[in-house]
Amino acid sequence: MDAFSYLIPYGLEWLNLIVRWLHMITGIAWIGASFYFVWLDNSIRPPAPGSELAKKGVSGELWAVHGGGFYNPQKYLVAPAELPKDLHWFKWEAYTTWLSGFALLTIAYYFNAQAMMVDKQIADIGSWQAVGIGIGTLIVGWTVYDLLCRSKLGQHEFCFGVVVFLLIVATAFGLSHWLSGRAAYIHIGAMIGTIMVANVLMLIIPGQRKMVDAMAQGRLPDPIHGQRAKQRSVHNNYFTLPVLFIMISNHYAMTYRHDHAWLVLAAIMAAGVLIRHFFNLRHKERTEWRYPVAAVALLLAVAVAIAPKAPVAGPAAADPAAAFAGVQKIVAQRCVSCHSAHPTQPGFATAPSGVTFDSAEQIHQNAEKIYKQAVQLKAMPIGNMTNMTDAERAQVGAWFEAGAK
Repeated sequence: MDAFSYLIPYGLEWLNLIVRWLHMITGIAWIGASFYFVWLDNSIRPPAPGSELAKKGVSGELWAVHGGGFYNPQKYLVAPAELPKDLHWFKWEAYTTWLSGFALLTIAYYFNAQAMMVDKQIADIGSWQAVGIGIGTLIVGWTVYDLLCRSKLGQHEFCFGVVVFLLIVATAFGLSHWLSGRAAYIHIGAMIGTIMVANVLMLIIPGQRKMVDAMAQGRLPDPIHGQRAKQRSVHNNYFTLPVLFIMISNHYAMTYRHDHAWLVLAAIMAAGVLIRHFFNLRHKERTEWRYPVAAVALLLAVAVAIAPKAPVAGPAAADPAAAFAGVQKIVAQRCVSCHSAHPTQPGFATAPSGVTFDSAEQIHQNAEKIYKQAVQLKAMPIGNMTNMTDAERAQVGAWFEAGAK
């Protein structure tokens, strides 16, 4: 590999780092604002009938203390009598989160689709096919969701929520038959994130602009725009915890590498929705412990159901040195192309997580990691792109269980 070719993946790794950092920062800002305003809507209390606030059209207010100061937020039933001179908009947090997220998806997955998205044991497809499936999922997901919102089903929140949840699960099931488990998960997260930001871009902000324009022209804003924006904002609120789990799921191969990974994802997302619902009710001074209890029970059930089973060990070698020699050969063939001080696998400038297996000492030092990722979870090699066999995994397992000598 020439110096220039080597610098390309290195540059992409730095780009990955910067964009991931930006994505995390803007995501925190967006989610924080979303959580705050949902809390605000659920916590404000109507003013006393006939009071000055009621006469002004205020539908609710509250008092809060933070950072050494007192705050008195007020929400108007439709709009104040006059358009405020300084009006703060909350949109760039959402836009920047999606833009940085899509950039990260492109850098981490689309630029290296054969390694990160394709698992030939699932479907032997090309890189462009995998990328097309991924992008198509984002477009179709938003289109179907938006049409459902505008249908009569959108007027029945519980039924609508159940249908959307089932459609997301069905999408996860479909993707699990085309993409690697890791890529399937991340595209479900990207699809939900796209729905969330499209809600802001296509409905919430345009509706707010129409209300502001009406006030600027001296007309009373149509309250329907506020009602629609509120509906989409609540949807975004319930989407948040599932999306946050998916953002970190790439660290937990026990979930996305399971034979029924789509079902594992469905259960974890459902737990997130139940937890979010508990807090939304609590903001309204309703404490319903059955929801977090059900969520915890669901997570425990998943943990038990996907617990790794002891691998079928091959015959242990009588000579520990011979056993290790066999393992070292397997690692050299199947793992070192990525896990090396100088990776040869296209798309990798440095070893994943900084773990290298160039020497016998490094293999012994990381024996437990090798056992967990390659034998128990079968998460490595990524997408099994180096074709590690079950017999080889069993051989590594036998070596580790014999003391990794």
